Amino acid sequence: MAAVRVLVSPRLASALLPLSGRHRTTSQRAAIHSSAPRPRARVALVLSGCGVYDGTEIHEASAILVHLSRGGAEVHIFAPDVPQMHVIDHTKGEPSEKESSCHPASLEIHCCGQNVSDLPVTLTGRAVTTVALPLDVRNVLAESARIARGKITNLAQLSAANHDAAIFPGGFGAAKNLSTFAVDGKDCKVNKEVERVLKEFHGAKKPIGLCCIAPVLAAKVIKGVEVTVGHEQEEGGKWPYAGTAEAVKALGAKHCVKGVTEAHVDQKNKVVTTPAFMCETELHHIHDGIGAMVKKVLELTGK
Repeated sequence: MAAVRVLVSPRLASALLPLSGRHRTTSQRAAIHSSAPRPRARVALVLSGCGVYDGTEIHEASAILVHLSRGGAEVHIFAPDVPQMHVIDHTKGEPSEKESSCHPASLEIHCCGQNVSDLPVTLTGRAVTTVALPLDVRNVLAESARIARGKITNLAQLSAANHDAAIFPGGFGAAKNLSTFAVDGKDCKVNKEVERVLKEFHGAKKPIGLCCIAPVLAAKVIKGVEVTVGHEQEEGGKWPYAGTAEAVKALGAKHCVKGVTEAHVDQKNKVVTTPAFMCETELHHIHDGIGAMVKKVLELTGK
């Protein structure tokens, strides 16, 4: 047995030599450490409130976050610190009952039948008979924080220098709070911080993703951009917002017809768009289309 050990040990030792750190060459050591994780894409998600009729479409935002997570991206969420255009009661699809057509007024206090709002009055035990509440005014940043679970930053602090891509979900907030498209159509104005962000990312040749109605932002800001908001005919109600395609053209952009599960890539401008809820369809189709958009955005980052 001793003889066997003498014969085997030198062979075994020589076979194990490459596995010993003391005997590795520089190239061998480098090869072992060559599987370092790739850098993650840093993506800015820009929200416009919380709720389809007056802010961000929540399903779209969630789908974007899921696909970015699966794609290994590092996500930072932003929104402008501005008032919402108005507040919609989502059970009715109408402006909140607290609203009126007039400009927001100060709180009015009526005591003993008289308006004492402007008087330096201290109420000490006298009954307040009527309180007329001010309009229901909400802040886009504060409302967007609901989706972000509180982890959100003022859009004014977003810099393209610190991110690889930016994505804008839809919802009427994109047309009401990030721009005036819902009111002014092709003559709309874009929020100054939103415009700055779009121009910064475009100028830095970094990808921008937009879905649903949000592509109108790129159509307004980026000259000659190619986008999709889906089909150009309503097709029996399947595409209820098909008229938006004509508005996109009026803004000077090129509209490209795409299905709900597809994404259009403008390679020249690095802008990726998908129809999302511009189409009346099953939720999983919208989720898939957003996934196609996110995938292309991440590919364009090169990370």
